Parts: sequence; structure tokens; C-alpha cells
Amino acid sequence: MKSSSQSTIEDLTYEQAYAELEKIVAALESGENPLDASLALFERGQALSHHCASLLDKAELKVRQLSGDQLIDFEPSEP
Repeated sequence: MKSSSQSTIEDLTYEQAYAELEKIVAALESGENPLDASLALFERGQALSHHCASLLDKAELKVRQLSGDQLIDFEPSEP
């Protein structure tokens, strides 16, 4: 099995993509990578970000379909 950094982005779950994106952000913020490596990380991070957004959009659509398109704002109850 491939590690998430070697997997195609389309094969990653939201959680896997988000975790990899967090690692990329940390690596870029460290400033320890050469420019070409930083650019490659940035490019993969952009693709991961788009993938996460797409998965969230699909999840929202599914919730809307299941709830009859009547989403209501969540208001947590106070303990």
C-alpha cells in the first residue's frame, strides 16, 4: 500500500488529505526546504486543498439530499 504522500490525491479520504495538507503547511512554514522542493510542496498542497473542498461539497450535497434540502444552522446546547 502506498503512503499518503505517494498516493494519487483522488484516492485519499478527506482525513488523509487534510493530514497531509497539515504536514505540508508545517514544512513550508519551517523554511528549511530549497525553493524547488517548496514549490512542489505548494503545488501538492493546492491540489490537496481543492480535493478537500470537493469532498466537503459532495458531503454537503448528500446531506441536503437526505434532509430534503432543509439544512438548519447548528446551535450547540449549553451544558
